[in-house]
Amino acid sequence: MYLITELATKAGISRTTLLYYEKLGLIRGMRRENGYRFYGERDLQRLYLIKQLQSAGLSLKECQSCLDEKIDKTTLRERLIQLEHEIEEKVKARDLLLGLIGDKSQRELHISLNQKAPNEYANWLLNQGFEEKDALRIKWLSKDMNEHEHYMKDFMDVFSTLDRWGPGSEQATLQALHSIPSQAIEHILELGCGKGTSTIPLAQETIAMITAVDNEALAINALETKAHDLNLNGRIQPLCASMTDLPLENGSFDVIWAEGCVYIMGMAKALLQWKPLLKKNSYMMVSDLVWLTNDPDEESKNFWLEDYPDISDIPSRLKMFDENGYEVVTHFSLGLDGWKNYWEPLERRIIELKKQGTTTQAIRDIEKEISIYKKFAGKDFTYQYFILKTK
Repeated sequence: MYLITELATKAGISRTTLLYYEKLGLIRGMRRENGYRFYGERDLQRLYLIKQLQSAGLSLKECQSCLDEKIDKTTLRERLIQLEHEIEEKVKARDLLLGLIGDKSQRELHISLNQKAPNEYANWLLNQGFEEKDALRIKWLSKDMNEHEHYMKDFMDVFSTLDRWGPGSEQATLQALHSIPSQAIEHILELGCGKGTSTIPLAQETIAMITAVDNEALAINALETKAHDLNLNGRIQPLCASMTDLPLENGSFDVIWAEGCVYIMGMAKALLQWKPLLKKNSYMMVSDLVWLTNDPDEESKNFWLEDYPDISDIPSRLKMFDENGYEVVTHFSLGLDGWKNYWEPLERRIIELKKQGTTTQAIRDIEKEISIYKKFAGKDFTYQYFILKTK
């Protein structure tokens, strides 16, 4: 026989809990003449069995039913489903903690945050001590704070030898340029200029001064070399800076030119933040990834919702321009040649590196990107060139 304190110690349950169990009828104490309550061996064994059943997720009521009646297997199956869900959530929690302390990949976390909380995600990256350039690259490229530095080295090993860093063509650049009255073009601000695949045609086809901005020093150095070799350095002013924080005077430009780079800060933010840099009655050329169908292939859809969750369709973009005070002069789609201009040299570079025995996460990501382009570019999605005029 056990006093309540003795039973509590042996069962590993608090005195208050035992009294509650007794109130429910799960155990039955006996009061002696001296006023003390005593419990028997059966009570101890019932408590042990209750603890086992509770560890399976059963409520006290369900535990009592299992003890006093035939087991209800339907209830147990429901509890099993619930337990499996809880285990899955616990595994996710464990993986998240491992990722945050650097013992596991963080890619799923970063992809989820970029889709569901993009603004707070960006602020969080900055709060972790990353400069804006690296925060943006984690968001769009490495998707892993722990592996970011290594990933970017591998990524730049691929792209450093390539001239074009995104889909596009000189034909598309000039088509967009010729939609703007030449007399209105005196000073162009080009954002995300890369190595100058658009900068040089813009300079050759106009007499405008061009401020060409990119946050990658390697690209800016390559553009400076090109401009010098073509005697255009007097009209091209390369600037290594972030498009989200431009050190430029408002009202300085007749044209803002942004080919394939607006995703970095988001279309809505770009339209609002860049507009003050323009003079009155000026122009903006922005190309953006858009859906060409309301029913894209599932593989294509999943890829872009992970890599560019802000992807939209053309009517939605046209509505956004109007709401932000822009008149759409014209718009057109990038041809398939513009996609091949990007993926074919990129694919050759990947093959070259793999022959040298190089296989990295960055290369695997790029191979996946190329595969999506080959299957669906020009069918499910494309880059749409929008020529806008401020109202």
